[in-house]
Amino acid sequence: MQFEWMQALVIVVTSVGAAFLALFGLSVLTPRRRAGLAPSEGHLEPVVFLFDEHRLVDATAPARALLDGAATGQSEWARLSAFLAPRFDDFTQSVAQLAQRGRIELTGRDGEDALRLTAEDVNGLARITLADPAAEGCGVTVDGLSLRAQGLELEQLRQTFDHAPCPIWREDADGAVIWANRAYAQQAGVLDALTWPLPRLFEKPSSPVSNPARLRSIIDGHWFDCHSHALGREALHFALPADATVRAETSLREFVQTLTKTFADLPIGLAIFDRQRQLQMFNPALLDLTHLTPQFLSARPTLYAFLDRLREARMMPEPRDYASWRQQMSALEQASAAGYHTETWSLPNGQTYRVTGRPHPDGAVAFLFEDITSEIGLTRRFRAELEMGQEALDLMPDALAVFLPSGELALSNTAYGALWGVEPETTLGILTLRDSLSQWRAQCEIEGLSAALRNRTAQGGRGEAVEGLAQMHGGQTLRWRVAPMSGGATLVSFTPAMVAAAPKEATLP
Repeated sequence: MQFEWMQALVIVVTSVGAAFLALFGLSVLTPRRRAGLAPSEGHLEPVVFLFDEHRLVDATAPARALLDGAATGQSEWARLSAFLAPRFDDFTQSVAQLAQRGRIELTGRDGEDALRLTAEDVNGLARITLADPAAEGCGVTVDGLSLRAQGLELEQLRQTFDHAPCPIWREDADGAVIWANRAYAQQAGVLDALTWPLPRLFEKPSSPVSNPARLRSIIDGHWFDCHSHALGREALHFALPADATVRAETSLREFVQTLTKTFADLPIGLAIFDRQRQLQMFNPALLDLTHLTPQFLSARPTLYAFLDRLREARMMPEPRDYASWRQQMSALEQASAAGYHTETWSLPNGQTYRVTGRPHPDGAVAFLFEDITSEIGLTRRFRAELEMGQEALDLMPDALAVFLPSGELALSNTAYGALWGVEPETTLGILTLRDSLSQWRAQCEIEGLSAALRNRTAQGGRGEAVEGLAQMHGGQTLRWRVAPMSGGATLVSFTPAMVAAAPKEATLP
């Protein structure tokens, strides 16, 4: 009995010792946990794809997860190419030779930790294995919430870029397109057949340009304003449509060219100054009128520099002093900016210019220089002829008055004013034929004259000259005459009549 009890005790002690040794062995053989990492429960499943041409036949779970996170494409091969082509040099050309070579190994562009790709021809199928050396030999337990948040953010970013209305793409240091959004692929015409590398939409400028740069699509000819941002050795580009802007700029340029051609044929000098009073536009006539050099005007001088040069060239009125000239020019600028303003410049060389200032939008001012020397000379000669003709009429003894078809008094001489008590200088255009008839009737009997004027009116201003006598209340007899003139005017003249005395009767001796 005691022997059996001792035998049972030995068995228990032996079992406990074996269990202790087993636990000790596990503690020694199991590696310690590193901070943030958990031990792997078995080996990681590799990333493997099996393709028949461009059709996916099979793939491991990590491979399918990779495809789900790749760029949008019409097929699994297009999405895989969108992920691999930017990371491996000559990926598309190398895979195209897989049937001849049988096996292909590629290393990515990221140095020691670059991805490694192995492609094998297995009975006509392409078996592609993707390995990450940095993750080999260790499994990483990822926080599920963090992974979910990152996936959600990635999906939002992808949707955002795919719904962007403008092309967006990235280029590497060699200028190859390594990523693009849906708008870029659609603009390039490869959305339905996405292949890598993507074709270029825009030619790279040969010289440095400003940001944004106006570039034209080499595929469909549309214009874009491209904004570029350097991201290390790569570059991110945004292309905003600019067709409407280009059309507006072209229309404006053509309009300006039309205006320039029109201004070039004008005999009037034109100078347009902006709101800072700097010359922006001028025409050839301005050079001829002001005798300024094209080099000076092409340098876009200010308004006061322009006027200073005119004063030095004696192409404006000689000022009494510089202070008064500056004050006069300031008044000219202010009046022109406020509204239509005109001045007449009598130049020292005998020429006369009419200077007109007109305000333009945004505070600009346009000045027009017109040579009116011949016009002024013609006006002066015409005025001199009128004065000479008036003086000749005033020297005539007959009282003369000319009435327009409307009945207004257009012309009279000194004898007419003295006879009827009117002042020719103050009555022209004021007195009418009816007013004159009233004046004549108040001083003499003019029934015959009134009848002659009525007949002439009834005949529409036509007819022959009519004469008659009128007896003034003072006893003087006047001979009146109504004669038609060109343009429907009527001449009325009054001449003192010499009435012959009655012959005396003969007497017998």
